[in-house]
Amino acid sequence: MISRRAWLPAALAGLAALRSAPARAGAQVEEPLADSVRTALGSAVANAAPPVPVFSDTEARLAYLRWLGAMSPRLARRKVDWQERKEFLQTVWYESRRAGLEPHLVLGLIQVESGFRKFAVSAVGARGYMQVMPVWSRLIGDGDASRLFHMQTNLRFGCVILRHYLDRERGDLFMALGRYNGSRGQPQYPNAVLGAGKQWRFDDPGPPKNAEALRGGP
Repeated sequence: MISRRAWLPAALAGLAALRSAPARAGAQVEEPLADSVRTALGSAVANAAPPVPVFSDTEARLAYLRWLGAMSPRLARRKVDWQERKEFLQTVWYESRRAGLEPHLVLGLIQVESGFRKFAVSAVGARGYMQVMPVWSRLIGDGDASRLFHMQTNLRFGCVILRHYLDRERGDLFMALGRYNGSRGQPQYPNAVLGAGKQWRFDDPGPPKNAEALRGGP
């Protein structure tokens, strides 16, 4: 886990450089949360488990590696450094699965919201990859909105918030995405995210046939 002392100077420097860069984001509306909901969301965000995928078996791990291998070239133009790209994709995969979301949906949302810019700031103050409004730091975090420029913190907040909206909308993804953007019921934002998500969809072909033969499969 990166300490605040380690990442905050870099975050502030990046923010200064990118403050003028536009970010497409609405304003997640502050709304009353039941104590039980606030507690549940706060617990989900506060869980400090590192983003290291845990697999039930070898095939699950290989499936993840196939996904990583497919996603990396698609992201290479936006994140040139392999190590940075790997850590980002690993965290997206971990946090989206942790929140019960599809990774391609989260990647599509990030593309629309920030264009994969870590220090993006919108006109209404939303921050980071998933353009999280600072109010959420007070509602379910520790009140330190500067932490929203930390990669895992931002992705965790964004995924937890989208999961919350999806639950509130009884599984209606279109309405949940609109609520995330502060434009509930309007088609432009959900359509943009769902369209972008198609670029990140991965249909796993499964293990190669020769691998099945080596394992004694059909």
